[in-house]
Amino acid sequence: MAGNDSQVSRRSFLKAAGTATVAATATSSVAGCLGGGDGGGATTLRYGRGAHSATLDPQNTTSGEVAKVTNQAYEGLLGFEPGEAALTEALATDWTMDGANVTLQLREDVTFHDGSEFTADDFIATYRRFVDDDYEYHFEDSSAYGPFTLGNWIDSVEKDGDYTLNITLTQTYAPFLRNLAMFAAVVISQDAIEGDVNLDEEMVGTGPFELSELDDANNRIQLTAFDDYWGEGPNVDEVLFLTRGQNSTRAQALVEEEMDIIDGLDPDTIGTVEDSETASVETVQGINIGYMGFNMSRVEAFRDRRVRQAISYAIDTESIVENIYSGIATQADQPIPPALFGHNDDLSPYPHDPEQARTLLEEAGYGDGFSFELTTFQNARGYNPAPLPTAETIRSNLGDVGIEVTIDDRQFSNYLTYTSEGRHDAALSGWYTDNADPDNFCYVLLHPQVESPEGQDWVSWDTEGYNTSNATAWANSEYMDLIEQAQTTTEQSERADLYNDAVEIAHEEAPWVYIDYAEEVRGVNNRVSNYPISAIGGPHLELVELE
Repeated sequence: MAGNDSQVSRRSFLKAAGTATVAATATSSVAGCLGGGDGGGATTLRYGRGAHSATLDPQNTTSGEVAKVTNQAYEGLLGFEPGEAALTEALATDWTMDGANVTLQLREDVTFHDGSEFTADDFIATYRRFVDDDYEYHFEDSSAYGPFTLGNWIDSVEKDGDYTLNITLTQTYAPFLRNLAMFAAVVISQDAIEGDVNLDEEMVGTGPFELSELDDANNRIQLTAFDDYWGEGPNVDEVLFLTRGQNSTRAQALVEEEMDIIDGLDPDTIGTVEDSETASVETVQGINIGYMGFNMSRVEAFRDRRVRQAISYAIDTESIVENIYSGIATQADQPIPPALFGHNDDLSPYPHDPEQARTLLEEAGYGDGFSFELTTFQNARGYNPAPLPTAETIRSNLGDVGIEVTIDDRQFSNYLTYTSEGRHDAALSGWYTDNADPDNFCYVLLHPQVESPEGQDWVSWDTEGYNTSNATAWANSEYMDLIEQAQTTTEQSERADLYNDAVEIAHEEAPWVYIDYAEEVRGVNNRVSNYPISAIGGPHLELVELE
């Protein structure tokens, strides 16, 4: 983040953030005509995806599918440059961070979709709804994002007039400004929070699009351009989010010009799009990871490092990446993706070695094997474009070393609920970065955010305050100490060294089977132009043009 100076201005921060920038802007070069559709004579952009949004409340979800929609209607104080990882202005126009003190100047003359004016009070209400138990309108069922995005770090928020925010942190916390750009930190209208608005079904933000229709029965969401939007765009009149669970169905809809942009492509459907004359495939480097997590709170065998290592040796991740994810992913070996600082270049993926797996299982007392259930999602995800073939390969590989695996496949929304309750034995999972900082992987996904019990490296799932985004219940105190040190260190090179040490522990202790780092892949109709593919934030649909 910062250089040697402890004070980080907006301008110097943007320069520092460039070290994490991913050169990710990609646009299709051919434009065509589009009219009619559901909008009569309106220009309608149709975005196809693999799963419908279970909610429209950004504080009630950890799902990227929800964020794709809410990011069109809501904005944070800060944002990410389209196609990059650098911070940029949004509802704040200037900011400073000096140790634990953050000051933000807010944008004036911004209007919410409900007609109310944006002021500092809206952010304060949004923050309090998310994490403040004493607030009358506190959302008790808010997502796990609340603590690690804002709640763990903010001591107080005060306004100085309508357009200045003074935030005092509980400690120096290096990623804080980036947290303000995360989808879960977007600003909701105070009037909506304190009024009779069902935010699961309505959106009251300041973004370029507003909700026109939520059609859960048909897995369809319609947005329209917000006439009073303060920024540039949008360049289309409407956006339709359409759900097609199967990759092949979605790709065929793109080729037949029933959709304009689709995500969740696998190698087979990439070929379908590439062979067409109506669309193209666009890819950029991703900032994500796909993995299988061991729930140590539930399965006793997983509490033994040798068992976790044995399974890591037994699963042929190279075959999964090369044969199932062919061309759109690389093998993973640690929690931090290669695009971020802190990635340890000295680590290598676990090789496929069934003999070593059997030896370790024998040493751990499981030479005769054991059984467990592997929970996965049915819908393709960018970090796992073929979840069922992946699960079947894992079942076959582990069967070869005497471990019996039962596959439990679920619709994505049900999968999220099931795993957040800790009901899985093991789960295929993955993560797209929220803020392009290593903390977003190492702390969010592998730190329990509670104390590690004496003499063990796991915690019970029902521990008060437990971080349910840690699907493993892993609680290694040495790892946790390094991650906490990295949070309070502002010099990026020093943080990188701490993360290097932390991920070496995570590699050796193997709370996950590290599977892949995937590219961001989109199918784009030839009529689309000015569409930046973003590995973080977005999709920036207000920039898209249809001719």
